[in-house]
This record gives sequence, C-alpha cells and structure tokens, in this order.
Amino acid sequence: LVVRDRLEPLAMLNEAGQKKLVLDAWERFGQDERYLFHKLLRGGLRVGVSRALVVRALAEAAGLEPAVVDQRLTGHWRPSAEAFNALLADEGDAPSLGKPYPFMLASPLEVEPNELGAVKDWQVEWKWDGIRAQLIRRSGEVYLWSRGEEQVADAFPEIVAAARGLPEDAVLDGELLAWEDSRALPFGQLQKRLGRRHVELSLFPDVPVVFMAYDALEINGQDLREQAMHSRRAALEQLLQGHGELELSPRLCVDDWEGVAKQVGEAREHGVEGVMLKKRDSRYSSGRVRGLWWKWKADPYTIDAVLVQGQTGSGRRAGLYTSYTFAVWDGDELVPVTKSYSGLTNDEIEQVDRFIRSNTTARHGPVRVVKPELVFEIAFEGLQESNRHKSGVAFRFPRMSRWRQDKLAKDADTIDTVKTMLKAHTAD
Repeated sequence: LVVRDRLEPLAMLNEAGQKKLVLDAWERFGQDERYLFHKLLRGGLRVGVSRALVVRALAEAAGLEPAVVDQRLTGHWRPSAEAFNALLADEGDAPSLGKPYPFMLASPLEVEPNELGAVKDWQVEWKWDGIRAQLIRRSGEVYLWSRGEEQVADAFPEIVAAARGLPEDAVLDGELLAWEDSRALPFGQLQKRLGRRHVELSLFPDVPVVFMAYDALEINGQDLREQAMHSRRAALEQLLQGHGELELSPRLCVDDWEGVAKQVGEAREHGVEGVMLKKRDSRYSSGRVRGLWWKWKADPYTIDAVLVQGQTGSGRRAGLYTSYTFAVWDGDELVPVTKSYSGLTNDEIEQVDRFIRSNTTARHGPVRVVKPELVFEIAFEGLQESNRHKSGVAFRFPRMSRWRQDKLAKDADTIDTVKTMLKAHTAD
C-alpha cells in the first residue's frame, strides 16, 4: 500500500503536490515507518537477500515450481495486491503470455581450459557483442525481450516480421546484432536503433540487423529447458531453416583446447568478443550456474590515461571519490575520453580519494578537478565515434585494469593513438 498509494503517485504530481504527499506521510507514520519510507523514496533500501532466495521462498509458500515464480517476476512486474495475487496463483489461473523465461548466464572463464575436460563435451560458439534477447512467438503475437527485461520489438520490426513464420508457442534465446556481409557490425551501429519508439524506414539499409539464435527454450508449446544442450541445439537447427533475419549461431569446429585458444585470439577479426563454452549435457537454468556455461573473452583494448576529475560514489561509497574521469593528450592539452568507477581495490580507492581531496584545483558542483598526475591503464571492449564527447570517441565497458604508478602524466597515450584504435576496430 505504501508503494501504491504514496510512492507511485509522486511521479505524476508537481512539486507542491509531492511536498504535500511526503508531509502527509510524515504525519501518519511512526519513526520506523518514516525511516523505511525514506529508504524506498530515495532508492537506498539495501536488502541482503538474493533474488533466487526470494523466488524459492515465494514458490514454497504458493506450492509452485521456482521456475514458474521466476518467470512471472521477469519483465515489468509492478508491486500491487493484484500483481502479488497473480504471482502466487495456480499455474492454470495466471498464464505467462508473452513473458520471457529467466535468462541463463555464463561465468567468466577463471580456470585453465584443460581443467574443463575434453573439448568434445563442450559446445563452442562465438561470443557475440550485441543485445541478449528472447524472441517469443505466442497466440499470434511476437514479443522481443532484452535481458534488461525491456520490450524492444518496436526497434526491430524486421525481426518481428521474420518471427511470424515461426510455429506458435516458440521461445528462442539469442543476440540482436547489427549485421552486414555475413558479419557483425560494431555495437555502436546497433545503438542507433535503441531509444526509439518507432524505427524510421531510412535506418533499415544503414543499420541492417539479425537475431542470432543460439538456444531453443520452447517449441510448439513444449518447454525444452530441462533437455540437454545438444538436444535443444538440434531442435533449433531444424526450426531455423530459411527464416530470413533469424540466423543460427554457428558452432566452432575445434579438436583441442589449443584450437579454442586460437579462435579466441582471432575473435576480434570476426567482430566478436571471444567464445562461449557450453556443456553439451547442460539444462537451461535460471541465472548464473557456475560450471555449465563459460565465456572466454579476447584480451581487451587498453590505453594509459590521466585522472583529471573525481566525483563521490553512492551507497557504501557515498563518502569516497570513486567515479573518475580520464583524459589523453591532444598536443599539449588533456582531452577527457572516458569515465570509470570500477577496477580498483579498496586500498587503492582510499589512496586515490586522499589524492583528490589534497590536489583539487577547481570544483563544478559535486565534481572536483585535480592535478593531472595519476596514470591508469583503462581496459575496454570496444570504441565508437561519438558526437556527445569532446574527444569524438566513446568507450564500451571501460574499467581501470591497473594503476600505472610507474608512469608520469606525460607518458599517457594520445588522442591519435585512440583514433588509430577506433579505425582498426571499425575496420574489424
């Protein structure tokens, strides 16, 4: 009731109305209730309970399979009495029309490949750099859900059109990719489709797309998730014969782990991030189940950049400067190229925090400009042209891979180096 009657209405009120609602809540609530209300209001409620534990508890209370509850929570679930009743209803009373299954996730490969056993026990595929999605054909409709639990069908009308040729009650797991001449285009091309309610026809020739399918979760209404990976793959291969923008992710033919390593080393030449290793006898589980699926990524791109700005974090790091802006040289000027807030140890964060506080040269609201002295190696998965950045370049998944205490600011990379990397990345 607090969420429904006091939090959700705030978004539709003007400032005066919001103030009145909050003051009224203060009057009605006791001290503990006000504390909880403020945590909910500011998005700072931290509960140390995993989604999996909540799902198991709800499933046990309702007498349902955890997978059923997990699926019902996927997508745009809103907290209300009606939604909660539907969440715990008997399976026959609450159909999951158009809702995706919980995604199965892979773990970064942190062991030596030889420790995984024989290569023949694994399905080896490319690790695509696109948007993970589930394509659902059900009751005459087509649904396209991103892993972020957003409906993205409007941005990919040609995928929806191609999916209408699938049998009813089919669910495919795969990747949305910008695609041309039988290869994936940089992720930046795919981003042109995002954030648009309707995609203009003029974008179609400039940004052609495909749905690269690599798993079948349901066909003809039959839930295949309990079947082994190799069985689901066989069903998928039979299903996807001649479906236009629905592509089948190829299996890589390798005889040993040295062959897999060679494919990883050549991944960027194919416009991919590395390879996926999927146990051939694995079922399709919910979330990340260690040991069944691994992602073996190619070495990231790296540059050495200078710390030029810092900003405090949030949550547990609200009092520390943990969000940083980095720059490279353009002649005698440092040009900001990216931001990052991950990759340092707690001890390093405290050291950098002290440096920022002691070496601030200017302030812009919550941002401190600092003396350009500290150099960090920045790793990233890709880069693209960007009109929103002064440097003209935007990085994909930037993080600090190490603090280069062996380098001075003058030793950092230049914008020419970054643009050369951009040219090579685009050519790949």
